[in-house]
Parts: sequence; structure tokens; C-alpha cells
Amino acid sequence: MTSIQKPASQACRSNTSFRGAVAAVLASVLLSGCGVVNNMIYKTTGDVMQGFSRNHTVPYLLESDDLAMGCAMSEATAPLLMSFGRVTSEPDQLAVMLYLSAGGCAEEQAREHELDGLAALRAMDAEEAEDAMIRQKRALALAAKRYHRGWKHHNAFYGKPDAGECPGFDDDLGEFIYMAGLLSGLQALNAEIQSTSSIGVPKNIGSTVSRATRCLENDKWWGAPMALRATVWAMIPGALPEGEDPFERLEIADAQGEEAGVRISHVFHAIAAQNKGDEERLRDVIRSHAQAIEETPANEEWTFVDAMATDMIVAISDRLWMENTGHRTPMGQLGTFWDDEKEAVETMDLDDLL
Repeated sequence: MTSIQKPASQACRSNTSFRGAVAAVLASVLLSGCGVVNNMIYKTTGDVMQGFSRNHTVPYLLESDDLAMGCAMSEATAPLLMSFGRVTSEPDQLAVMLYLSAGGCAEEQAREHELDGLAALRAMDAEEAEDAMIRQKRALALAAKRYHRGWKHHNAFYGKPDAGECPGFDDDLGEFIYMAGLLSGLQALNAEIQSTSSIGVPKNIGSTVSRATRCLENDKWWGAPMALRATVWAMIPGALPEGEDPFERLEIADAQGEEAGVRISHVFHAIAAQNKGDEERLRDVIRSHAQAIEETPANEEWTFVDAMATDMIVAISDRLWMENTGHRTPMGQLGTFWDDEKEAVETMDLDDLL
């Protein structure tokens, strides 16, 4: 048979096509290899960042009393740290702290708007008061969303609290974050109600949180678990067990918190008193807090928690002062009120010196 030879030009085209195909395959392999390497780098970085933040950043922050710094950090770093969940395990435990803190930032803004609204009402400026209340509700809606995200991450890491089983805690910080997640859930419901919006916070979250506090050692955590539970009893109709007195429990928790130098129970007590419309009890709680921070320094390991409690007590005091005087609590006068009887000042008769 006569062999058939391809023209030289066709042979060249065949060789060119072959080389192009080989190049394409090599490029694909190399690029996919780069992607694998990058993913490995991202995963390693994510794991390191999560571990460092959990083991060092959070404990460092908890020893600080600079709430504004903590607020700025949580809002600024949450997107970065949470984005590592795209390349490695979701940082659920860390997210509880990030969104609790970020929710607190939004709630702080809401309190400022509320004070603006109260000042406008005293000035008979209805339009400014209404605008301030709208801004307050918007900030509360944002706070509710953030708190709710923290609650969902809490459930993802520790399991749903209504499952009836308590999780195992690796260390004290893990147990504290569990408690922080319960607080985040309760705050989500409270903020949603105040914002008059609906973002999907479960309405039974209060009773769920109340049951879940039994997984925490009350004496170890400055009476806060019982204070949290008693606050739910005081605020939710039908939640109070027979034979229990929520305010008696809150007073016991207050004493524990004062002794430990972590007075977060005062906040729960104040919220419960506000809900009952008991201003005299509310004033007593504020006075007790002011006296306690003068007498007992904050626990060094949990300084941030104690500072947060003081900030919230000051906010409650500011609201009372603004409603009645048109200004916030004067500097250095936390625990006093505008209508307190003034102490008699001894005067000297200068005529006797002449």
C-alpha cells in the first residue's frame, strides 16, 4: 500500500495543536495546585487566628475595663474572624463573644438616642423626640439581630439548651462563654420587643435560658446564673416556680457578686425592678452598686464584665436623671438622686471671730 503523507503545513498545525493541549493541561494542573496550596494556607491561618483569639485575645479583653475599645474591636474584627469559617471550621464559640459585644455596641447607641428623645420631650420638641425614638428603635433592631446571631452560634457550638443535657466544658472560659451565650439570647428577645420589630427571635427563649442556667455553677460565677434565672421568673408571666421569690434570689446573688468583685447580678436585679415598675427598689440597686464599686475592686480576671455591669447601671441611672432633671447622672454622683435630702452643712458665725 502506498503510504499517505500529510502535507508539511498540516503536520505543523497538528504539532501546534498538541503542544497547545499539553500547555492547557499543565496550566490547569498548576492553577489547581495553587488553589490547593492557597486553601491550605487559608485553613492554617484561620485555625491559628481562631485559636489565638479564643486563647489570648478574649482573656486579654476580659481583663480590661475599656468597654469602648472592646466594642470597636468586636465590630471591626467580627467580619474578618467569621470569614475564616469559609475555609475551615466555623468559629462558633468565638462568635458568641463577638456578637454579644457587637450587640452591646448597638444597644449603647440605642440608649444614647433614648436620652436624646427624653431631652427633646422636656424641651417640648415633639419632632426631635419622635426622630430620636425612631433612631432608638433602629439601633435596637440591629442589636437584636446581633444578639440573635450570637445565640444561634451558641446553639451550634454547645447544642440547643432545650435538649435537656448540659454540655461538657473544656475550661472556665468555655463555661463563661456558655453563660454569655445565654445572656445573648435573652438580650435578643428584649431588644426585639423594645424595637417593635420582628426578626425571628424565639418567644420561648426566656424559659429556655432559665432552664439552661442550671448547667452553670452559681457560686463559681458570682451568683449570675441564679440572677439570670430569677430575672426570667420576675419578667415572664407563669415562669415563677411555686414557693420562689425572684427578688429574694436576686438579693442573694447581689451579695455574691459584690463579694467576688463581679457585680453583673445588679444589672439583672435592676432590669427586673424596672419591669415591675418598682423605682424605689431600682434606686436601691443603683445605690448598692455605687457603694460596692467603691468598697471592693473589680476581679482582675473578669474586669471587663464588672465594667460592663457598671456601664449598664450608669445608663439606667442616666435615664432616671434625664427624665427628672434634663441631664444625666452628674460625674462622681452615681448612687445619688436629684431629690435626695441634702446633708446639713455646718456654718460658722464669722461675727464671733471679729
